[in-house]
Parts: sequence; structure tokens; C-alpha cells
Amino acid sequence: MKITFDFEKPLAELQQQIEKVKQVEEKNKLDMSATVAELEGKLEEAKKDIYNNLTGWQKVQISRHPERPYTLQYIELMCDDFIELHGDRTVGDDKAIIGGFGTLNGQTVMFIGHQKGRNTKERQYRNFGMANPEGYRKALRLMKMAEKFNKPIVTLIDTPGAYPGLEAEERGQGEAIARNLLEMAVLKVPVICVIIGEGASGGALGIGIGDKVMMLDNSWYSVISPENCSTILWKTWENKERAAEVLKLTSTEMLKNKLIDGVIKEPLGGAHQDPVAMAGILKKQLLKDLKTLGEKNIDELVAERIDKFCSMGVVNE
Repeated sequence: MKITFDFEKPLAELQQQIEKVKQVEEKNKLDMSATVAELEGKLEEAKKDIYNNLTGWQKVQISRHPERPYTLQYIELMCDDFIELHGDRTVGDDKAIIGGFGTLNGQTVMFIGHQKGRNTKERQYRNFGMANPEGYRKALRLMKMAEKFNKPIVTLIDTPGAYPGLEAEERGQGEAIARNLLEMAVLKVPVICVIIGEGASGGALGIGIGDKVMMLDNSWYSVISPENCSTILWKTWENKERAAEVLKLTSTEMLKNKLIDGVIKEPLGGAHQDPVAMAGILKKQLLKDLKTLGEKNIDELVAERIDKFCSMGVVNE
């Protein structure tokens, strides 16, 4: 069953009209191609009008669409091959973060990313994309491996946040994320980070320090989710739409505030409308950035990376 958000109802109604006209055409052997063409034209115009003017909350909704491509799907569609690597060599293998070497047009790249599930069983297995400390330590282990073999790193971020359970805090959740921030800042290989869906809080930032930080058009990146922000400020989730606007969490706002380096356009309606096309767009951008970053002196690259993040939030009198 196709999932439709409230703001997409006009599109669903037009689609239903088109289907009814086609059924009448087939049943009565009539030529109603002109009517179908007219309705399809209206549908395309309505799509452009709706999807080109989305609010912050509407983009959050699209970022959470259950059919939206996740990390493993992007890797499968972009890479010639992929070898997944497991474990942090200390506690275990966190299924909420996956990683391994993949090949992009003959170039070996270390891919690391959050992974969610499609159904209840998979979501539980992947802990809803919320990583434990061993997930971030696994990610760091793989980054260090990539650095050792002089291979670039690509991280794909899509998480509602790091796992907030007591056991995660007991095993050093905060330290694991902080360690990643420190180590990623000085990695001596190119690092590209892409927010492909949700980018919430330290859970996203734990694999989000890179030479290039990009966002898909309908993703979001913020210190807190709109629902939790609304709960803190207004003691209710009812103001989540207002919170989404105030947080300035969309790709457009993030680029405007110089917190990311670019926005990657999605197929009209979102990445879930055409995952193959979206993977192609992302692959093209990654290859372009990998080429540009690969031509830079590594010391210069690290210095620019550090300067970029140190300058964020600085007020010049």
C-alpha cells in the first residue's frame, strides 16, 4: 500500500481520477486520451508546485518515508562490489552502523553509514538506525583502516540519534562520539559525508566530520528532532511543525548558514520515488568530489577541514 502524506492528498486525488478515466476508456472502448493527457499535465504541475515549496516539517516527513533508500541500498546500486566488515574488536558488532570497502568505477572507497530496517524484524535488528558506542568504535576502526591503506572515506548519515539507553551510556556513548570527532578531523585521507535522511544530534555528527559535508534535498540535520524540541519548549509534540521551522534544519537553511558544503537534488517527490536515479545522482557527485579532493595535498586537506569546522558559529565583530 502506497504511503501518502497529508500534503500529497491533492496528488493522490488526481492520480485516482486518471485511473478512473483509464478504466472507463478500457471498459467502454472509448478514446479518452485527451482527458488523460490533461489530467496528467495537471498532476505534473501539482507535483512541481507542492514539492518545490515544502515546509521544514514536510521535508522531515519525506526523510522518514519507509521506502526511502538506506545506506545498503545506495551501496548496492552505486558499487561494482562491496565487502562488509564487522565488529569494533572490543564489545561486538553494532548492526545500526555498517561499513566496508566498495568499488566506485574502479576506485576503492571505505563506505560507512547508518542502516535502518524495512519491517518490524529488520528495524529491531538494526535498532532503528540508532547506534550504540560499539557502532561508532567500529566506524572509527574502519576509518583508521582506510587511512592505513590510503583509501578515501564516504559516510552516509541517516539516524534519529545515537541510542539513548542506560547501557549505551555505561559503555561510553559520549566518549565514543567525541573520539570520532577528534579522529575524523585529522584523518589523512579525503572524507565525504552525506546526510541521506535523518541527521539527528551527536548520532549523526559521530560520522559527520569531513572535507565535504553534503545533504540530500529532502534530508534534515539538527541538534534535536522537531518533536523533542517541541516537547522541551512547549511541553507537547503539537508544535513540531513550528519547531521544524525555528530549527532551520533543512538542506537549504543549512547551506545558507554555511554548515554544509552543498545540496544534492532528489528526483521530484523524494529519493523513494526513484532510488535508481537517486543513486546515480549521488554516485556522480561522489566521483566528482573524490577526484577534486584526491588532487589536494593531504596536509592542506586536513588543515582546511579543521579550519572549516572551527569557523562554524564564530561571530566576527
